Amino acid sequence: MKYIISWVLRFIPRKFIQLFAHRLIKIYSIFLTGNKVYCPVCDHSFRHFLPYGRLSPRENALCPSCLSLERHRLMYLYLKNETTFFTDKPKLLHIAPEYCFIERFEKHLGDQYITADIESPLAKVKMDLHDIPFEDNTFDAVFCNHVLEHVKDDVRCMQEIRRVLKPSGFALCQSPQRYDLATTYEDASITDPREREIHFLQDDHLRIYGRDYGTQLEKSGFTVEPVNLIEKLGLEESQRMALPLEEIIYVCRK
Repeated sequence: MKYIISWVLRFIPRKFIQLFAHRLIKIYSIFLTGNKVYCPVCDHSFRHFLPYGRLSPRENALCPSCLSLERHRLMYLYLKNETTFFTDKPKLLHIAPEYCFIERFEKHLGDQYITADIESPLAKVKMDLHDIPFEDNTFDAVFCNHVLEHVKDDVRCMQEIRRVLKPSGFALCQSPQRYDLATTYEDASITDPREREIHFLQDDHLRIYGRDYGTQLEKSGFTVEPVNLIEKLGLEESQRMALPLEEIIYVCRK
């Protein structure tokens, strides 16, 4: 299964994966009945999660019910345990919306929920993150996960997110990180897609952030609060939900 998923992620256009993958995977989920792992997003348990990744698929990563990955489950738990997101109805801009969240957020927020992306068929608004088409101080929350590694000018995009965020709001802008790197690595001379895949994890990535990612976000004007949710949940519970044990959540505010 992991080789099939790896091939699909590398060679099938992302927009087709977003439209059709969930239907096939949900069918396969009937073979994974069990209670060894638990997904807090869809409230389902399984024998194990599916592998996921391009070059080296991660074992026990993808929920076959809602298609959440490790990072999605971590973010969902942060919103549920550490914020009033699910008790209030914040006006939310969700950039590059993830399938596992769309229906849940839409049901909770209604018209307060706006999805946007430059090409995703799942988004309602077509938008270039370098030039967000909304006025200053419009949103109570902005979610922009695993996007900033793709864009030409990440600082400009961070500044745009900050611009449309209300002074009382918060933004979650998670990105892939290599924790063995002290500083972010980017090299504009690497243009070959296969070389980018080797250097930056994917052929459409332009950089890979290091341990300085929080500092990179601060350069755009954000005040950044790093949150280690794994410490709060404990190792056993985190492993049961297959969470990313090293990942820090960077809560960005004006």
